[in-house]
Amino acid sequence: MNVFMIGGTGLLGCEAATRLIEKGHKVTSVALPPLPEGAPIPEEMEIIFGDINKKSDEEIEEMLKGNDVFIYAAGVDERVEFPAPVMDYYYKFNIAPLKRIFPLCKKVGVKKSVVLGSYFSYLAKAKPEMGFANKNPYFKSRLMQEQYCESACDENFSCKVLELPYIFGTQPGRKPVWTILIEQIGFMDKWPFTMYPKGGTAMLTCRQVGQVICGAAESDTPGFEAIPIGMYNMKWDKFLSIVYDARGMGADRKILGVAPWMMKMGMIKVAKDYKKRGIDSGMDPFNLPDVMDIDLFIDNSYAKALGATEDDISEAIADSIRVSEASYNGTVQLLEMKGE
Repeated sequence: MNVFMIGGTGLLGCEAATRLIEKGHKVTSVALPPLPEGAPIPEEMEIIFGDINKKSDEEIEEMLKGNDVFIYAAGVDERVEFPAPVMDYYYKFNIAPLKRIFPLCKKVGVKKSVVLGSYFSYLAKAKPEMGFANKNPYFKSRLMQEQYCESACDENFSCKVLELPYIFGTQPGRKPVWTILIEQIGFMDKWPFTMYPKGGTAMLTCRQVGQVICGAAESDTPGFEAIPIGMYNMKWDKFLSIVYDARGMGADRKILGVAPWMMKMGMIKVAKDYKKRGIDSGMDPFNLPDVMDIDLFIDNSYAKALGATEDDISEAIADSIRVSEASYNGTVQLLEMKGE
């Protein structure tokens, strides 16, 4: 099977490429230089350097010809900050590339596609009464992404959107997204306890994401599927015990679960900071506490069906936090995650 990927040198795309190549498939990826120093990018993967958004349709068609599967392993999530209006940026990075490339895929005979989405789409659909898509631009954008993917499917073209939760693990040379957590909780370091929401989240390791992407690419199920993905479900207090242990502060730090209304009081300062810096948040600061109060858990049967196997999630979390802390403190210089 021949696979063309956007984002093949990133944290998740690299894992997917490694898995696909191990299983005998040919992988080509377009990527923006520079590559992260020391990253285990498979030598067998053909890399076309450049900005896909600056390529002509004819150039992209040539890249796509002869491929069986297109994988979109790029885009941005809610942790990346943008000026107003944030929906323009979500459209630019998460939706517009698909609207441009899917028709080209179909024109040259690519039959299957895999898109990395978000489990916030799963939550919005599972709890429509909460109105998350109306309150949070990021939720809305991911639902729009899924809606376009579904509309593009026909008898000759299929798409699987993987609704991914929080992902842990690192790629040498690249800055983890979890530096934002260090920023969020750092001001409480001098306190005898940490205040945090009572809910929890689904999660998995980057290696498991690579397995799931490979499984989705190999699947011959026709049409459109939006698949909720997760391997482990963990409450926030347990998660933070791993985080604090990785930060050298011990795993027994006291975590006080707070009700949404209490967290909303704290978000007043966050909202003011966003306004001061001209940031349009993808998550409504005053709705985020309601989201984080939910046990956003996912049955791991979906991930296992696509080939995910057991991994050490605690070590993956710890590794992510150790590198994030070093990056936050300036002791290492790492490449930023890119949306293009």
